[in-house]
Amino acid sequence: MKVDVLLGLQWGDEGKGKVVDVLTPGYDVVTRFQGGPNAGHTLEFNGEKYILRSIPSGIFQGGKINIIGNGVVLDPALFKQEAEALAASGHDLTKTLRISKKAHLILPTHRSLDAAYEAAKGAGKIGTTGKGIGPTYTDKVSRNGVRVGDILHNFDRKYAEAKAKHEQTLRSLNYTDPTLAEREKEWFDGIEYLKKFELIDSEHVINNYLKEGKTILAEGAQGTMLDIDFGSYPFVTSSNTICAGACTGLGVAPNRIGDVYGIFKAYCTRVGSGPFPTELHDETGDQLCELGHEFGSVTGRKRRCGWVDLVALKYAIMIDGVTQLIMMKSDVLDTFDTIKACVAYKIGDEEVTEFPYEIDDTIEPVYAELPGWKTDMTKMQSEDEFPEEFNAYLDFLEEELGVPIKIVSVGPDREQTIIRYTEE
Repeated sequence: MKVDVLLGLQWGDEGKGKVVDVLTPGYDVVTRFQGGPNAGHTLEFNGEKYILRSIPSGIFQGGKINIIGNGVVLDPALFKQEAEALAASGHDLTKTLRISKKAHLILPTHRSLDAAYEAAKGAGKIGTTGKGIGPTYTDKVSRNGVRVGDILHNFDRKYAEAKAKHEQTLRSLNYTDPTLAEREKEWFDGIEYLKKFELIDSEHVINNYLKEGKTILAEGAQGTMLDIDFGSYPFVTSSNTICAGACTGLGVAPNRIGDVYGIFKAYCTRVGSGPFPTELHDETGDQLCELGHEFGSVTGRKRRCGWVDLVALKYAIMIDGVTQLIMMKSDVLDTFDTIKACVAYKIGDEEVTEFPYEIDDTIEPVYAELPGWKTDMTKMQSEDEFPEEFNAYLDFLEEELGVPIKIVSVGPDREQTIIRYTEE
């Protein structure tokens, strides 16, 4: 058996939560392999809306095993809030959710450090969500982290040592956090709550599931263009959001990776700071934002909007080894007369189609233009109903990207999902 991987191919917010929920009926196990509560996955069905931050999106498919992998960073206080809200809506996770002992804990002082570091950067801010993600991964790679499994092994000493180091750094930055004591109390309540769940050696558990013939779906957070190595550095997240991150974030070998589902929007968005070649600072950009309800599911921040960027998308497909594409929010483009797609970058006098070492505001996108379909697609239930112009857009994208678009989303509900290619 193989682990299939589902990834965002842009700057996050592509709609991964909905797609995982649509795909999970075909899998026994759903896992999260990186990221933390800065990434929200929104799911809508039966008239209800759910936002997941750390918990895998497979929890709504009754009886599925869900695993938070070792590559995830976990805030016990936020996890408790999320899990209790789901329990109140009828989704008790204690029987279906497992948590890796090797996942790192976001400490209250990590959030303080996040705010202090951003304040110190001044005009050069990265635009973090302030959830402590970066400082937690920093402690992980500098071998100062506190892990979920430490709850069971000399926890008080390990916590106190980590906190003391953080407080020393905060003093050196002349930063005082007046909310720290209150958040620390909530955090320890979250630690007690974590003990209700099965804490596992996830790498053994997942590989044993593969031996038993169980099907596994690995769910990524953020998007490929936010990868710490291959994204638009330094305006990136602190983990590997690419397919390779599933191997290190779960403890599975590269030869155990199967299908790689790459998710992208029919246009493009970005939250926070950083370069965005196809960003629109005009009425069209505002229209995309309004029609697409482009506000962060966790932060509420307005997303920057622009046309789809095929230079970046082809790069992401190459890095991730994508085998099937999934296009989200097609319906957002229903009213446009013309649809644009960036097919090259103009850098100085040169036109390039390969993603460069560094992107900045001097890059000028080169666009192909296609006629819009001017049709309400939200009620469509099969590709037979697609207008001619929309099929032409799909054909154009498949030819440019070299990978089939298997699934098309025409609305936020799980029912508004059209599968184009069925297995033979």
